[in-house]
Amino acid sequence: MSIDTDWKEALPTLGVGLAGATLFWASGFPAAVLTGPAAAVSLATILGLRTAIPARLRDGVFLTIGITIGSTVTPEVIATAMAWPLSLFVLTVSLFLTLIVAQRLLIRGFGYDRMTALLSATPGHLSYVLSMSTAVDADVRRVALVQTVRVLLLTLLVPVLISLWGVKGTAQLMDTGTIAPIALALTFVLAVVAGLLLKRLGMPAPLLIGAMAVSAIGHGANYTPGAIPPWLTAAAFVCMGSLIGTRFRGFSHRQIGSALAAGLVMTLIACAFAALGAGLAARLVGLPPAALLLAFAPGGVEIMAALAVETGLEPAFVAAHHVFRLLVLGVFIPFLVSRNRLP
Repeated sequence: MSIDTDWKEALPTLGVGLAGATLFWASGFPAAVLTGPAAAVSLATILGLRTAIPARLRDGVFLTIGITIGSTVTPEVIATAMAWPLSLFVLTVSLFLTLIVAQRLLIRGFGYDRMTALLSATPGHLSYVLSMSTAVDADVRRVALVQTVRVLLLTLLVPVLISLWGVKGTAQLMDTGTIAPIALALTFVLAVVAGLLLKRLGMPAPLLIGAMAVSAIGHGANYTPGAIPPWLTAAAFVCMGSLIGTRFRGFSHRQIGSALAAGLVMTLIACAFAALGAGLAARLVGLPPAALLLAFAPGGVEIMAALAVETGLEPAFVAAHHVFRLLVLGVFIPFLVSRNRLP
C-alpha cells in the first residue's frame, strides 16, 4: 500500500476521531481526547469506513506519549519505587487469576478449544499473543477479535471506573512550564535511538519505553525541564484512540458480535481482579486506588499509560507496572502454551 493510499484512508479516520473527541469532551466523558476517538472510529470501522493509521504516524504517537510520560517523573514518584515490589507481586497474582478464570469461562461458556481460550484470555501483550497463536493450533481470528475487544472496552471502561472512584490525579499538580523547543527536539532524537536499540533487543513497545526512559532521565536530572506542549499531547491521544478503532477493520458483523460477547466477559473478569488487586495494593503503597487500577488494568501499555497521563494518575508508576506485566507474560506464555498442548 502506497503512502498516498495510507493517508487517503488516514485523513477521514483522524477526522472521525477528532469528531469523537469533541463530542466526548462536550459531554464531559473522562479522557475524552482518547476515549472519544476510540469509540467513534470503532463504530465507523464496523459500519464500513476504510480506516487506517500509517505506521510512521503510529510510531510518532508512541514517541510523543512516551516522552510525555517521562516528563512526569518527579522526586515524589521516584520515592514510591521503594514500594513497587509489593504492588508488582499483587499484580502478578491478579494476572494469573484473570487468565485461569477467563480461560475456563471461554471454554465452557463459548466453546473455545483450550489453546484458543488460553491465548484469548491472556491479559495483554497483543502482538506477542497473536504471533504465538500463528505458531500453535489456535484460531488466530478469534484470538485477534477477543483481544481487540478487550483493548477497546478497557480503554472505554477504565476512565469511567476512575471517574466513579472520584479520585483526582497528582502527577500534574506541579506546573513546570513548557519544554524548550531545542530540548524537545533533542529528546525526540534520543528517544528514536533508544527505541531502535530496544527493538533489536526484543523489548515490548520499544519506542514507547525508549522515549519514556530518555525523557525520564532528562527531566529527572533537570536537563530538559518542562512539559510537552498540550496541543501535541492532545493530538497524540486523538491518534492513539483512532488507532484502536481501526483494529475492527476486515471483520464481519457476526464475528464482531460473537467476539464482543466473549471479549466483554473477559474484560469484566479482568476489571474485577484488577480492582481487587488495586484495592489491596493501594493499602501497601499509599497511592490512590484509581492509580493502581490503571496500573493493574490489562489494556495496552501505550493506552493505559496514555490514560494515566490524561487523568494525572502517576504515569511513571502506571507505565512501570505495565512493562512488568508484559515481561511476566513474555516469560510465562510459552510455558502455559506447552502445558495446554499436552493431551
